[in-house]
Amino acid sequence: MQQKPPPPGEPDPAAVHHTSTVEQGKFCTAHCTCGWRGPARRARSKARSDALEHASAC
Repeated sequence: MQQKPPPPGEPDPAAVHHTSTVEQGKFCTAHCTCGWRGPARRARSKARSDALEHASAC
């Protein structure tokens, strides 16, 4: 079964990047569904900023 392409002007759901933050011990890292990973940060706010910067650059 094939999926229909999105209507004109709508983003392709497969092309939309979704970011999240993952805590590993004392560090927090931003991750994206495209495979990108930000540097480990001690501040969650900085990891979230990394994710927002990545999402706006893609």
